[in-house]
Amino acid sequence: MKLVYGTTNPSKLKHMKDILHDLDVEIIGANDLDMDYHIDECGKSPLENALIKAKTNYEISGIPTFSADSGIYIEGLEENKQPGVYVRRVDNKYLDDEAFIDYYQKVALSMGGEVKAKFKNAICFVLDKEHIYYEDSDDIADYFILTSKVHRKRRIGFPMDSLAVDIKTGKYFVEGGNLGNEERFRKGIRDFFILSLNL
Repeated sequence: MKLVYGTTNPSKLKHMKDILHDLDVEIIGANDLDMDYHIDECGKSPLENALIKAKTNYEISGIPTFSADSGIYIEGLEENKQPGVYVRRVDNKYLDDEAFIDYYQKVALSMGGEVKAKFKNAICFVLDKEHIYYEDSDDIADYFILTSKVHRKRRIGFPMDSLAVDIKTGKYFVEGGNLGNEERFRKGIRDFFILSLNL
C-alpha cells in the first residue's frame, strides 16, 4: 500500500522509511506529489497539528496519508514560555537548524545550564474518510536533558540532537545516546501501523 507522509523534511522521511522498512507499505513524501504544500498548523497540541496535516494531505492527494508532529516541553519553564508546538517558530520567525541550536542553548543557560525536557510526539493516519487513527502516548515520547553545551556534530533536520543528552547514558542524541527513546519510539510507531493496517 502506498502511503503519503505529510512532510517536506527529507531527514524525517528517511527516518520513517527506515522504521517501517519491512512492512508492506511504500512511503512517499509530500514533495513527491504535484501539490501545493502550505498547511496552516494552527493546532494547540502535537496531536491537533498531526490531525490537521494528515487530513489536509489526504484531501489534496486522495492517498492514505499520515503526519506526525511534536512539541517540546521543558520542566520548570513557565507555561506561557513553553515552546510546545512552536518548536521552530519564535516571535513569528522560523528557526533554521543553527538558529534553533542557538535559541535552545540560551534557554538551557537561563535554566542553569541543563534542564529535563521531553518531545511529546503525535501521529495521525488517515486511511480514508471513515478510518482515522492517531497516537500521542508516552510510548512515542522522547525524554532528555536539554544542555547549554552544544555538541559539534550536527544531524540535518534534527537540530535538538546536538543539545539533547540521554538521561540514562549521558550521551548526546547526535552520538546515538537516545537509543532507549529511539527503540521505544520505533516500537510505538510500528505497533501503531500494524494495528491501523491490520498487518
